[in-house]
Amino acid sequence: MVKNKKNKGAEERILAAARKVFITKGMAGARMQDIADEAGINKALLHYYFGDKDKLFETIFLGEAQKFFPKINAIFQSDEPLFEKIEKFVSEYIDEMQENPYLPWFVINEVNRDPDRFLQNVLGSDNRPKPAKFLEQIEKEIKKGTIKRISPLHLLMNLLSMTIFPFVAKPMITRNLRLTEVQFSQAMEQRKKEIPKFIFEAIKK
Repeated sequence: MVKNKKNKGAEERILAAARKVFITKGMAGARMQDIADEAGINKALLHYYFGDKDKLFETIFLGEAQKFFPKINAIFQSDEPLFEKIEKFVSEYIDEMQENPYLPWFVINEVNRDPDRFLQNVLGSDNRPKPAKFLEQIEKEIKKGTIKRISPLHLLMNLLSMTIFPFVAKPMITRNLRLTEVQFSQAMEQRKKEIPKFIFEAIKK
């Protein structure tokens, strides 16, 4: 029992250290020695627990994905008005991406590598995004005449792409526009208001 507790404590310390190094230096720039130093252990022990850098990266961001997607499902399946739901979706997504900037890359890489495995083994049936109610809600608002005749599917894709793309394209955006980390973060905070505003103006009658 004591040994198991020690193992658990060491693993948690390694994961915390690896997450910090990955977010600071990125997947490509992070070294196992950096992670070992941050965790206060030798590199041999790090390899004993997690094998290699790819395994560490997967473990960290798999855990984040499994915590994040249920939050999005809760928004999709809530009974809140459509516009409030869009505002909450954007805010929740941006907060998560700010905290875990490499999560979009992890999801994209895993989906492209083996989409069936990702959907089943990573997300499972409980964590898998379920936007059906959200799409139905858009259709109801169209029939009520509160918004323009639009494609619910395209509205969802626009919402996702406008929210996620800046984080996926962050290296290009920050370098081309010469933005500091602080400036990029401030811009993403502004998008919490700009994205819903843009969508509302586009679909409201």
